[in-house]
Amino acid sequence: MKRKYMKALSVLAALSLTISLTACGGKNSDNSASSGNSGAANDGTKKIQIKVYAQHFDEDTARPFDYAVEELKKEMPNVEIVLDEAVQDGYQKLKTYAATGNMPDIYETDWTTLQTFAKSKNVELLDSYPDTADFKSKLNTGLESRLTAPDGHVYAFPYTGIEFQLIYYNKDIFQKAGIQTPIKTVDQLADAAKKLSAAGYTPMAIFAKEKWITTAFYAGLVTRKDAKGFGDLEAGKPAALPTAFVTAAEQMKKLQEAGLFDANATNTNYDQASSQFYSGKAAMFINGQWEIYSSTEKLGDKVDWMYTPAKDEATYDSSKGFINGAGSPGGFSVSPSSKNKETAVKVASFLAQKYSEYKYTVLGSPIVSVKVDKPMTGEVPPMMKRIADEVLPNVKSYATAVNNVQIKNVIDDNTQNMMVSGFTVKQFADNVNRILAKENK
Repeated sequence: MKRKYMKALSVLAALSLTISLTACGGKNSDNSASSGNSGAANDGTKKIQIKVYAQHFDEDTARPFDYAVEELKKEMPNVEIVLDEAVQDGYQKLKTYAATGNMPDIYETDWTTLQTFAKSKNVELLDSYPDTADFKSKLNTGLESRLTAPDGHVYAFPYTGIEFQLIYYNKDIFQKAGIQTPIKTVDQLADAAKKLSAAGYTPMAIFAKEKWITTAFYAGLVTRKDAKGFGDLEAGKPAALPTAFVTAAEQMKKLQEAGLFDANATNTNYDQASSQFYSGKAAMFINGQWEIYSSTEKLGDKVDWMYTPAKDEATYDSSKGFINGAGSPGGFSVSPSSKNKETAVKVASFLAQKYSEYKYTVLGSPIVSVKVDKPMTGEVPPMMKRIADEVLPNVKSYATAVNNVQIKNVIDDNTQNMMVSGFTVKQFADNVNRILAKENK
């Protein structure tokens, strides 16, 4: 991070951050507790092994985690971290761990999974731990929803603030294909998809094997018209999809029919999709703002990001400040079956704080959960500077999250189906409306 951005990002951090698996697991068993004792600390005491299931595959995940672990060695030399690298499978492996009573001491997950784990007793309630009170005291303003769930409980220690999705594009490919930027409307994006296909490129790489990314793309279209996003499907208790959601489904299908997504999208994982983008075979890529570091490393100054297009240019201009990210609980959680639960809680809180510290000081991300009092030292990628200079100061609102798991699941399932030729907007609406009528009655 260049120092000239330090002050600005410090302020922005404060502002922006003011931005069925039931009853299968959760039982204590000899197989479920993964921690134990091994080796010895410098003072001769036994080391406590804590198994952590966490993402550890790129600049935005591996380096912060490794930093946090190194810091932990100084703070708690009697603890040894055993990393279990998370698979990008929508937490299916983690759910299998829960179903088989084989939970790691600490695991990283999202709000949807935490709700099912709360029912199956696979997540420790952190409400009354002193480490939770300490974490709350350090939380950045406006991030209460990232720590405390709508039911009033604390299930995880978050390390990020409110994250959101971006559309990344290869500027060189766009220039070769004669595509003007910025793309402001859905029609312009559909036209660009046709030009890119004709030029031999995959217009947009998407790892639609994971349902959350198709939901994220759909959320981007929804928030061009409805700033509150999916939260309105719960808070407003509609028995059928509101107009903004139907329009977004129509736009998503229009883009699919224009060839924006690869025909094999639903069988494509993150590694395959990102490889298409990094190798220059795909012109665009959809992912969270955390993708900035990997895309910059692979593509340098060829890559930039764009806002999600809208129905017309006037709507595009007026909706750029509607962020398609929502603050919901998530981060490092603790298994109730851990043999070293008290230690695991302390470690989970510490890892989340140090993870934030690295992301802020070295990666230059202002989107972190806790206050960081150390200076920025790393080089910030231009795309992150755009977020700091252009997006965060102009945020009008963040989307709200839908907490109803049934509603969330039906959206996930059917946005993924929208990637498939022949699946219609009517089928999408009928499937979602059936659940809305049931859950909102």
